[in-house]
Amino acid sequence: MRLHQNQLQVLLVFAKEDNQSNGFCWACEKAGFRCNIARTPESALECFLDKHHDIIIIDHRHSRYFDAEALCRSIRTTKPSENTVIIGVVRRHADREESSILPLISAGFTRRYVENSNIMACYNELIQLEFGEVQAQFKLRACNSLFTALEKSQEAIEITSEDHVIQYVNPAFETMMGYQIGELIGKELTEVPVNEKKADFLDTINSCIKIGKEWQGMYYAKKKNGDSIQQNVKILPVVGQGGKIRHYVSISRLCNDNNKAEKTCERVQAESQTDIQTGRHKDRRKGSLDVRSTTSRGSDGSSQRRHSSMARIHSMTIEAPITKVINIINAAQESSPMPVAEALDRVLEILRTTELYSPQLGTKDEDPHTSDLVGGLMTDGLRRLSGNEYILSAKQTHQVAGSLISPISLNDIPPQITQAMENEEHWDFDIFELEAATHKRPLVYLGLKIFARFGICEFLNCSESTLRSWLQVIEANYHSSNSYHNSTHSADVLHATAYFLSKERVKQTLDPIDEVAALIAATVHDVDHPGRTNSFLCNAGSELAILYNDTAVLESHHAALAFQLTTRDDKCNIFKNMERNEYRTLRQAIIDMVLATEMTKHFEHVNKFVNSINKPLAALEENGNNGDGESIKTVLTSPENRILIKRMLIKCADISNPCRPIEQCIEWAGRISEEYFAQTDEEKRQGLPVVMPVFDRNTCSIPKSQISFIDYFITDMFDAWDAFADLPNLMQHLDNNFKYWKGLDERKLRSLRPPPE
Repeated sequence: MRLHQNQLQVLLVFAKEDNQSNGFCWACEKAGFRCNIARTPESALECFLDKHHDIIIIDHRHSRYFDAEALCRSIRTTKPSENTVIIGVVRRHADREESSILPLISAGFTRRYVENSNIMACYNELIQLEFGEVQAQFKLRACNSLFTALEKSQEAIEITSEDHVIQYVNPAFETMMGYQIGELIGKELTEVPVNEKKADFLDTINSCIKIGKEWQGMYYAKKKNGDSIQQNVKILPVVGQGGKIRHYVSISRLCNDNNKAEKTCERVQAESQTDIQTGRHKDRRKGSLDVRSTTSRGSDGSSQRRHSSMARIHSMTIEAPITKVINIINAAQESSPMPVAEALDRVLEILRTTELYSPQLGTKDEDPHTSDLVGGLMTDGLRRLSGNEYILSAKQTHQVAGSLISPISLNDIPPQITQAMENEEHWDFDIFELEAATHKRPLVYLGLKIFARFGICEFLNCSESTLRSWLQVIEANYHSSNSYHNSTHSADVLHATAYFLSKERVKQTLDPIDEVAALIAATVHDVDHPGRTNSFLCNAGSELAILYNDTAVLESHHAALAFQLTTRDDKCNIFKNMERNEYRTLRQAIIDMVLATEMTKHFEHVNKFVNSINKPLAALEENGNNGDGESIKTVLTSPENRILIKRMLIKCADISNPCRPIEQCIEWAGRISEEYFAQTDEEKRQGLPVVMPVFDRNTCSIPKSQISFIDYFITDMFDAWDAFADLPNLMQHLDNNFKYWKGLDERKLRSLRPPPE
C-alpha cells in the first residue's frame, strides 16, 4: 500500500487574537499547513465537521470565554475525531506547583502545550506533531483497508497467542469449521482428531514454528459437526516485543478433493519432507511461502508422541475489540509496506499491555493522590512475601443474637424509623438520619421497605419473616467497627440501586429477575468486609487472599459468604421455594454484579458500556425518525447488554458518594479516609508495603484525594450512566461537590471542612 498524505490542516480555537494565536498562525504558514481559526466552540465544531482537521489547538488558558475541556469532549464524540490530534494550550505558572495533565487526557486532549508565543517554538511544536502523533494516526487510518481485507478474505485465518490460546478467527474460518462467534473464546486449542501414527507429522510442524520458521502443507481436521475436511495450511509465527514469538497465524483453505482426506494426509508427510529438500511447494496461491525458507524445521522427527497444539485446528472468535485489533494488525504486518509496518509496530507496543482500559499515568510525583488510589483500588498489591499473616477479625460469621429477632414488619416499625424513611424513593434521602434512628442497623429496615416496594417476596415466593431473618443475618455480618464498609454503606448502595431501577430507561430494559438480582447484590456486596483493601490482604498473606489466589479476593468472599449465610438455615433462606433453573439464573446474576464492584475491571466495564450501549443508542436516536423503536429495544434488551447495564448500575450505586448532596458527600469522604488512614497505620505497624502512602492521617489532603477520585473514576462513568438513565440531579450534585473540594484545595486546606470564620 502506498501512502500519500495531503497537506496538513490545523484548526486554532482562540476566543481572541493574541500573541499565542498569532504565533501558531505564522508557524502554520512557515510549515506549509492550512490553517483555520474559530472564536467560539460552536464555530469550531462546525468548522471541524466540515474540514476534518489533522490538528486542533484549543486555548485552555481563559475559562471565562469558553470551557476548553467541554469543547474537546464534544469534538471527541464525533466520528471524524477518531484520529485527530488535539492540543491544549495552558498557562505558564513559574511560581506554582506543576498541575496534573490527567484532566486534559480525560477530556480527550492528546497533549498540552505550555504557552510560548515564540514563532520558532510554535513551529517546532507543529513539526514534532507532524512527524510524531499525526503521522502515526495517518498510518493507522491507512490500516483500515487492511483490516477490511482480512475480514473479507475468502481464506480462513486463525490467530493464537504464544500459549496457543485462540484470539481471533475471521468469518471465512467460522464458515469453514462451522463454529459460531464466542463459542471457544479464550480457550486453548484442543487436539486435532488424528491417529497416533500422525504424531511425528505434528511434531514436525511444531519444531518448525517454535524456532520462528513458517510451515506450509496439507492436513485434515474435523468440523464442529464431525465432518473431516482437508486443508491447505500455512502457519506463520509472529515475532514481537523482545524478539520472541508472540502469536501464530494460520491461513488455510479447503482442498479440492475432501473425500480423499485420509489418503492425502498420509501422503502429505512424504510431500512435506520432499518439498523441504527440493524447494517445491504445493500451495500455488499468490504470495504463498517458498518452502526453501523452512529447511531448518526439523525433518528428523520426534520420538515423543505428543500432539502439537498449533496443529490442532478449531475455531473461536474474540469478544474484546481491542484484542481483535491486535491480532488483525499482527496478521496484516507481513504484507504491509515499511512505513505501515513501522507504524504498526508502535501501535502494537501500546496495545500489548494488559491494562488496555486503564489510562496510563505519568510519574508518581505528578499526581500522588491519583497514583495511590489506582495502586490501592486497581491492583492486588506487591505480592511481597511477609512473615506477617493477616487474619480477618470476622473469620467466624456472626450469628443473629436473640434480641435482634424481634417481630418486625412494615406494620410495626417504630415511628421515628418510619419518619426517617419517608422520602426513601428520592435521591436526596438521608441515610445517616436512618442510621441514627436505627442505632446503626439501617439495612434491615430500609431493606424491608424497598424489597416490599419491588415485590421481592412475591417473586421469591418467601414470607416476610424469612426476608426479615435474612436481612438480619446479612446485616449482622457487616462490621459496625468499620468507619466506611459497614451496613450503612450497604443500605446506601441498596437505596441507590432502587433509585436507579425506578428510572424509566432502566425499567424498560431489565426483567423482574434482574431487579431482584440487583437489590440482593446491593445488599450483600460488601458483607464481612474487613475494612482493608484487596492489596492489603494480598500483601499480608491473608487466608482469603490465599483462598482466592490474590484475585478479586474480597468480592469473591462477599458473594460466596452471602450464599453460605442464606442457604445454611431455612429460617433465612429466601431462595428455598424457587424453581432450580430460575435460582441458578438468579444466583449467577447476583454473583456477576457483586464481582463487578471490583475496581481492577473498572475501565473495562465502563468502556464496554459506552461502546455497546451509549454509542449505539446515540446513533439510533440521531436517526430516530427513520425507525420504529425496534432497533433501540434490541440494543436495550439483548442478554449481553442487560448484563452490562446491571454491572454499570451496581458500580455507580457502589461509588455514588460524590453524587450525593454535599453534607452526605462530606460525611462519606471522612469515613473512607478514616478507613484508609487505619489501613496505613496497620501497614506501618506490621512492616507491610504501604499501598496508599498519601493516606497518612498526619499529612493527607482529603480534598486532593476526592478531586483525584472524581477525576479518575467518577466523571466519565457517571457521564455515561447519566446519558443512559437521565440523572440531572446527580450530575448537579457531582458538579457542586467537585467545586467544593476544589475550593478547599485552592485554599491549601487538607481537612473535610473550612475552619469556622
